[in-house]
Amino acid sequence: MSTSAIDAKDAAAIQAASEGVAVCDRSGWGRIRVSDEDRLRFLHNQSTNDFQSLKPGQGCDTVMVTSTARTIDLVNAYVLDDAVLLLVSPNRREFLMQWLDRYIFFADKVQLTDVTDETATFSLLGPGSDAIIEKLGAGAIIGQPLGNHLLVNGVHVAVGSGLAAPGYSLILPATDKEKVWQQILALGAVELSDRTWDMLRILQGRPAPEFELTDDYNPLEVGLWQTISFNKGCYIGQETIARLNTYKGVKQYLWGIRLSAPAEVGTVITVGEEKVGKLTSYTETTDGYFGLGYIRTKAGGVGLKVKVGEVEGEVVDIPFVSHEYP
Repeated sequence: MSTSAIDAKDAAAIQAASEGVAVCDRSGWGRIRVSDEDRLRFLHNQSTNDFQSLKPGQGCDTVMVTSTARTIDLVNAYVLDDAVLLLVSPNRREFLMQWLDRYIFFADKVQLTDVTDETATFSLLGPGSDAIIEKLGAGAIIGQPLGNHLLVNGVHVAVGSGLAAPGYSLILPATDKEKVWQQILALGAVELSDRTWDMLRILQGRPAPEFELTDDYNPLEVGLWQTISFNKGCYIGQETIARLNTYKGVKQYLWGIRLSAPAEVGTVITVGEEKVGKLTSYTETTDGYFGLGYIRTKAGGVGLKVKVGEVEGEVVDIPFVSHEYP
């Protein structure tokens, strides 16, 4: 996923996301509604976080994993009174509908509904988000934990921008999309394009399916500790994750890499003659070139000088992930 040179509009949106408030239309992301009485138990068993402890109005980030704990998608989940709403990556919507459906057995009371087309999603990013949320009538959500949400005038307003920047995500009926979008822009938010979202995603280290989230990596290697419950009991992939944690068996980690020149996704990362990893995402930013890549634990971390192909790079921290249990 590469991003070409930044234009003035992108630069203004990036500045707004860090100093003011930007808004991104994420309606292209998938929304899956999980309902019926076994919904929490079902999601508890299908992903890494603890759904059984969540009450309506709460939410969490969770990772859908294979039976060998390989990553499928990073999902935002919101628990409603009568359902759980999942916000999933655009290129994982159909796959996850089929994947989850496969695990619904005859006696399970679980219904899956793809509600993507009848809903829309906006994300507000930046320190100025609170003022807009207040004006939209959702001030009660300010200061609440990540994933908490409330319904105001038919709009679900949730804490969390989807990136490491402070902010909120709104899920609303598609019929209200244009009205609410114009309202948010009128309140001073700067529009942030999909391209700029992807640049920020890479700079902040939010992993994406087909890039950082693939059959080659598990959630501990990605650094998604905040999405994993180690004491919730059995779930798909749980044995592998527990073993890796217990025996400190994580062999590689996802890092940011500040680059001296452009680089190609998939390029091998080396230290001296030794191959230590692979570049998974790349973007051009307002102040240079930046990538994400997995690097072997033994090679080192922040400050490590590497080569990505022929391009020099330095390993840096990325705020979205962490490499130890919080």
